[in-house]
Amino acid sequence: MVFRPALIVVDFQEDFCPPNGSLAVPEGRDIAPVVNKLLSLPFVTKIATKDWHPADHMSFAANHAGKQPFTDFATVVNPANPDERYETRLWPVHCVQGTRGAELVPELEAGHFDDAVNGGGGVVEKGQDARIEMYSPFYDKFTSPRGCDSGLAGRLRDAGITHVYVVGLAADYCVRSCAEDAAREGFRSYVIDEGTRPVDKGNWAQCKTELEELGVKVVTMQSDEVQRLMTAF
Repeated sequence: MVFRPALIVVDFQEDFCPPNGSLAVPEGRDIAPVVNKLLSLPFVTKIATKDWHPADHMSFAANHAGKQPFTDFATVVNPANPDERYETRLWPVHCVQGTRGAELVPELEAGHFDDAVNGGGGVVEKGQDARIEMYSPFYDKFTSPRGCDSGLAGRLRDAGITHVYVVGLAADYCVRSCAEDAAREGFRSYVIDEGTRPVDKGNWAQCKTELEELGVKVVTMQSDEVQRLMTAF
């Protein structure tokens, strides 16, 4: 079988990491050695994603009178089709465009990402439309029509990618959504367990089961799926 793997490092940003991140994922910063190890391997393409929100983004509880982060929800409405809507969890203000919290963590060896020298296509910025929640770097959850599409799926196809490996933050939200959409787009999709951490640790086991049911394989650094990266090229 042809093996042309891609690595996607999801939202490894200051606001998602202790000790000072506004939406710090427990132990989130601890994934850096694993992520950097993977970045040293010869993936065909290596891409970082970033939440890159405007200050008035609808996912911020502060933008909804009387609502609290983590516990309250809001309705997301498709701007092009008001009949399509769903409920989404609200969060603290995080990863606002141009702020320190939106920066990739300094421990991350970002020079390995595509076009890193020129600041080009190695970073996919998502969540820029204040009206739309966008956990996945591929596209939002709307379908008729879709609200935001980054073009990532087409970019991976153009590079001949067959397998997509996903790490980053947070496991049960943006990492999960990225891996699910990679599988939906026809790529063999993997989440590397040591390279991610969840917001809600108690729910991660159930999330892994659901990922597997959707065609995403949750693997470890010692699994055959990762070890083949050491010798594939």
